[in-house]
Amino acid sequence: MKNISLNIDKALGTVTKEQVYAQAAKAHECNATLQNGNGAGNDFLGWLHLPSSITDAELTDIENTANVLRSKCEVVVAIGIGGSYLGTKAVVEALNNSFDWLHTNRKNPVLVYAGHNIGEDYLYELCEILKGKQFGLINISKSGTTTEPALAFRMLKKQLEDAVGKEEAKHRIVAITDAKRGALRTLADQEGYKTFIIPDNVGGRFSVLTPVGLLPIAVAGISIRDLVAGAISMEKATDVSVPFAENMAEIYAATRNELYKSGKKVEILANFHPKLHYIAEWWKQLYGESEGKDGKGIFPASVDLTTDLHSMGQWIQDGERTIFETVISVEEPNHKVVVPTDKRVDEVNKMAELGTQLAHVDGGVPNLKITMPEVSPYYIGQLFYFFERACGISGYMLGVNPFDQPGVEAYKKNMFALLNKPGYEKESEAIRARL
Repeated sequence: MKNISLNIDKALGTVTKEQVYAQAAKAHECNATLQNGNGAGNDFLGWLHLPSSITDAELTDIENTANVLRSKCEVVVAIGIGGSYLGTKAVVEALNNSFDWLHTNRKNPVLVYAGHNIGEDYLYELCEILKGKQFGLINISKSGTTTEPALAFRMLKKQLEDAVGKEEAKHRIVAITDAKRGALRTLADQEGYKTFIIPDNVGGRFSVLTPVGLLPIAVAGISIRDLVAGAISMEKATDVSVPFAENMAEIYAATRNELYKSGKKVEILANFHPKLHYIAEWWKQLYGESEGKDGKGIFPASVDLTTDLHSMGQWIQDGERTIFETVISVEEPNHKVVVPTDKRVDEVNKMAELGTQLAHVDGGVPNLKITMPEVSPYYIGQLFYFFERACGISGYMLGVNPFDQPGVEAYKKNMFALLNKPGYEKESEAIRARL
């Protein structure tokens, strides 16, 4: 099997290869800090060796549970927010047919999402479409009290129980939560739901290779074994035993930090394959939540090309020169379409990709290129682990704790105060005095 690969040649100019390689020792040291578990946030390093530690029995349990839901349900609702749904959606959108919802002769349930927003119209429309359909729920929350998923689960649980009865409903609800504590754990134990554990030492944005991602991905009919196998191969390829010149996670971290120091404050993740849109959404959370703190951090943005060349393309080409691009390039599509001129559509796309890269580099936008042999579970597993490992290294090189997210709590405290939640009386009084 090939591996995904990284090429930084088109990023050189703004920074030199010598500058990047001058950071080799620091990048390697930060990788060793990850491996040795002696850096900031080291109680959230469970993802680091997660791929190679997943057992066959664990995968079989997930597959069997997925098969139960697949046999009972036309629709399965994955309830979660942030890392509890973005990784799943990234994999499923990348690997499912682009028009999956229009297929009538289905092998797999339709996977839909809830608990990732507080949209009343969204929830109304979801509840309406589920009427008369056989559906199940995968509720993903470590605490069970996060507002968005808790609200959605409360509504959908009632609707399911009203439709099929409490006894049958418990066979269609799976809880993925803390091993011992929290509101969802308590409820799951009381109701007799099938449960899987979110490890204490794996943060949400790193959790796609835990049951958080693996169960709904399996429900969608995608091989979780191939996904994990790809991640295992990249775990080995980015290990601290691999020298800097061959370690793409270390090279990526060093290059982006050198670009940041040179004034490139925004990284745009670009793709020329529309199915990779939600990979970029997952990546934005991973890097934004990991590095955006202490007044530091590269701002992660994304574009889908060629589509966004007709919108954001002007700004990228001629706007403020504070950006660099990382392009995900897919070597070979999964299907072949020939236009009447006897050219493959992908050949036209590849020329657009090359022409865009040259134009952007000429316009002062450094380009890094990640090449995927194809869009498959194996290579997406590689890509996810590569980005995770590089994120940990990059965060340490930047001098921040890549594994906490103190800023995420600010809006929650204000929201709880405004909702008069018990325990927030003083905050409520203070915040209302400001309005």
